[in-house]
Order: sequence, then structure tokens, then C-alpha cells
Amino acid sequence: MNELDFELDTKSIADDGTVEGLAIGYGNIDHGGDQVMPGAFSASLAGRKSLPMLLYHDQRRPAGVWNSWQETSDGLLVKGRFAMSTPTGKEAYGLTKDGAIGGLSMGFKTLKQRMEAKTRQLLQGVLHEISLVTIPMNDRTRVISVKDIGDLRDRLAAGERLTEREWEGLLKKSFDLSNAEAERAVRLNLKGGQGEPGGTASDQARSFFEALRS
Repeated sequence: MNELDFELDTKSIADDGTVEGLAIGYGNIDHGGDQVMPGAFSASLAGRKSLPMLLYHDQRRPAGVWNSWQETSDGLLVKGRFAMSTPTGKEAYGLTKDGAIGGLSMGFKTLKQRMEAKTRQLLQGVLHEISLVTIPMNDRTRVISVKDIGDLRDRLAAGERLTEREWEGLLKKSFDLSNAEAERAVRLNLKGGQGEPGGTASDQARSFFEALRS
């Protein structure tokens, strides 16, 4: 069984044990040179009601269940619930809530793939399970909800600095930019002399959006 990892936004962990995250990101290439193409697991998920939620891909440590998923432009958004009546479920919930676990990793079997230069493009596969992991291999995928945008705006107003990933998420949601467009905007306007370290977050935001409008 193959594995691919993605970052989990811990802001999507609720007190009732529900969790939401991007289990599969489309288009971007992870540190292992893999790229999941849109719809690669659509056939595998058709008609299924749930997927196992494991801890570190250990079948002896079920942590809960994924009971809904949705195809988005960024990838496969999944929602589930920790098994709070079990020791593993409680452990996984606590570690994720505290930030010690920061990733989702899918266990799958490849059915169809192709190589583009040094990148392996996954075209079709069978999804077996989605695990919670400590360090995801893919650090570029992030779930930003509408309420999170308000949180980012409040942090900017308070003078805090945003990370590159937070800027990308804000641009994708606020300006409907693609992953590539948001990454390019951040690269050019935050790393190209705009908003360099040393300025305030307000200066950073102002120069960033001025550059974006130019």
C-alpha cells in the first residue's frame, strides 16, 4: 500500500470530536515527487459511506471514522469524528488539538499513473484509509474556511505577521485565485522586496495588496 501526506489545519478540530481536513491535494507536487490529479479516487469512493481513520497507518490503532467527503478545486475535503470512547481516539484527538499531529496521510493502491519528467502523476487509485500523522510530506496544502478568513483579518489588524501558507489561503478564498496564482503572488510580492522581515504586519499587508493591484 502506498502513502501520500497532506497538512491538516488544526483550526478545523471541534470540541465535540469532529475533524475536517484536506486529505488529498490536487495539482501540487509533494517532497517525494508525487502529484495527485483531480478525480483520481472518484471511482473508488463512489457508493462508500465511510473510510477508516487510523493513527500512523496502524490498523491496530483505529482513531475514528471519516463519514463524508467532497471534491473541491483544491482536492478532497473530508470530515469525520474521533472515536472518543476509545483510548486511541482520545489520544489522537488530544494530539491533534494540541498541534502535535499536523498531517493527514492516505493509504492507497495505484491503478493508473504516468511520469512527467521526474514527477509521478497519480491518475487513478483505490483509497483504503486516511491516517493522522505527525509530519506531512506535502506542506503546501491547507484548509482555510470562511470563518478563518475573519481570523486572519483580525490578526493582521492586531499587527501580527501571516505565514506564506496563510497568505496563499487568504488569496484563494478572497480573490478566487488558483493554487499556482496564489503561490506566485506570494512569491513575487512577499519575497520580491515587498513585506520583507522587519516591517509591521500592517505595512506587510498594505504593500502586499498594493503590489497585487498593480
